[in-house]
Amino acid sequence: MASNGSETFRPRIALTSYFQEASWGVWNTTAAILPGTYVQAVVAAGGTPILLPPVGTDQSVLDLVDGLIVVGGPDVDPSLYGAAPHPKTAPQPLRDAHDTALTRAAMERGLPLFAICRGAQILNVTLGGSLIQHVPDINPEANYQPAPGVFGEAAFSTTPGSLIQDLLGDSATAPCYHHQAVDAVPASLRVTARSDDGTVQALETTHGGWVLGVQFHPEQNPDDLRLFRGFVEAAAGYRAGGTTVSNAAISNSATMKAMSSA
Repeated sequence: MASNGSETFRPRIALTSYFQEASWGVWNTTAAILPGTYVQAVVAAGGTPILLPPVGTDQSVLDLVDGLIVVGGPDVDPSLYGAAPHPKTAPQPLRDAHDTALTRAAMERGLPLFAICRGAQILNVTLGGSLIQHVPDINPEANYQPAPGVFGEAAFSTTPGSLIQDLLGDSATAPCYHHQAVDAVPASLRVTARSDDGTVQALETTHGGWVLGVQFHPEQNPDDLRLFRGFVEAAAGYRAGGTTVSNAAISNSATMKAMSSA
């Protein structure tokens, strides 16, 4: 966080959200909601959270913030990548349109973008990729969604010179909850983390800028906020100078570290 006179600057972080039935007090009705773990992670990492419900989508709101998080949620509509729906696929078109528009707008602006679970799938599909609609169909041993409302654990290895490798190291584990996964990856993205079974766990842009999509749920581990802190730091840099740390810069940094230790 940067200091501005007597005030401390906290990067403004926009988060997509749900718009569906919810309950509080004596009420049960449609509401704009988001699991509190996302909000708490942003605050703990030094940011100010701003929720963007999928109603009245206005891409220009991104001009007022310093970073965008596209959060998890329901399945992505397979029509967006030219596939017929699987019996277990349950999309929400309202969120698909909202999340896709904001993802595209963030990338056009060079705005730091952190895409989580469904968000990573939206990132992949928005740029021309496709999804595996039901992971157990091709990997019966997968346990990424152990039971309704129960998070599994994803173990993965990272790619040298990537954003995620710089933040998490060569390997890591994280909570996960998904039955779909990234399949074909467009040329504008590269895979930077995989599990041993081949499941894509992270995506980054090949064109520079801070863009990271993760298939897992880092917000569910409040004891490990390295990805959120890295993202909020990039958001602060974006606001300060209109630029973010690029994948190429990370790669060059890793190369220099290797040379200096040789």
